[in-house]
Amino acid sequence: MQNEFNLDCELIYVNHAAVAPWPTRTVEAVKNFASENGAVGSRHYANWLKTEQQLKQSLAQLINAASADEIALLKNTSEGLSIIARGIEWQAGDNIVISDEEFPSNFIVWDALKARGVELRIAKLSSNSANPEQAIIQQMDKNTRLLSISAVQYASGIRHDLKQLGEACKAHNSLFCVDAIQHIGALQFDVQAIDADFVVADGHKWMLGPEGLALFYCKHSAMNQLELQQFGWHMVEDLSDFEAMTQQWQPAANARRFECGSQNMLSIHALNASVSLLLERGMENIEAAVTANIQALIELFKPLANMHIISPTDTHSHAGIFTFKKHNTEPQLMYQYLVEQGVVCASRGGGIRFSPHFYNTQTEFEQLAQLVDGYN
Repeated sequence: MQNEFNLDCELIYVNHAAVAPWPTRTVEAVKNFASENGAVGSRHYANWLKTEQQLKQSLAQLINAASADEIALLKNTSEGLSIIARGIEWQAGDNIVISDEEFPSNFIVWDALKARGVELRIAKLSSNSANPEQAIIQQMDKNTRLLSISAVQYASGIRHDLKQLGEACKAHNSLFCVDAIQHIGALQFDVQAIDADFVVADGHKWMLGPEGLALFYCKHSAMNQLELQQFGWHMVEDLSDFEAMTQQWQPAANARRFECGSQNMLSIHALNASVSLLLERGMENIEAAVTANIQALIELFKPLANMHIISPTDTHSHAGIFTFKKHNTEPQLMYQYLVEQGVVCASRGGGIRFSPHFYNTQTEFEQLAQLVDGYN
């Protein structure tokens, strides 16, 4: 893996749950695209479109979608959630269920629907820490129109049983939306197995891509349940005749209907390169490495004095996030200390969050434990 990354050797980079560094192949893809654009502009635009379609096919493979036709490329997770929130024909009395540990993106977009008479129900995960899915399901009833949940919670790192939640949605005749930004690229993801209607995920975290480009999955049977809110030339069925578009048009039959205008071709080339690394490495192998990393951190940190591990320690309940704090210390001050020591991490959930990817090493984890143990 050394040839795949060119990180500063003085850094310990454990911040993939925030923004990931690019693999070498991604850096080269961006350089090549920029050089081509500077030399010949859009002369090879047809090849750009092929790369765009290749990325959609790769993303479909990454999440086991039935078809690349169910994949759209959007600006970010928030845009995808907004398309869902504004596209559903809500009725007064409908309710939406989320958890109390969601990232703001998966709260604000639903909270904004209160003006339409939609109730927002917030499940307290700590009320059933042994089975947080039950805390979520208990909030659902016959009026639950949508369950929207993070596959992995950004601060605590709780990994949800999405299959169980998908079955609950089916039983309640509710739509199922998954914010998978902290899951895809770190762990295997099977959208058909969990029976999700919508999946959203930015590419700049575990997928090792750039900011400004996100995966949006919409199950084919759910597409017509979203009234379109954005319009433009790129979302029509027939892209071949611009003049005809001004006479008669209809939305694309596939997920391209959610892409209203010109695409971010630079980021498409970048993410396509990054995802190719994930697929070559194999998500089964990546998941094994990521979960082993967290187990290694748990084993190293558990014996440390005054240590409190916030993230789940059960192998089946954690993903790639390890959050902790030391009693009698201020997390923000410890965070600043770690940054000064060359550790790229985050302050989240009342503690310090490490989020190593498959290429991080045991030596790095031992160095982290020494730094934390030595901090007073």
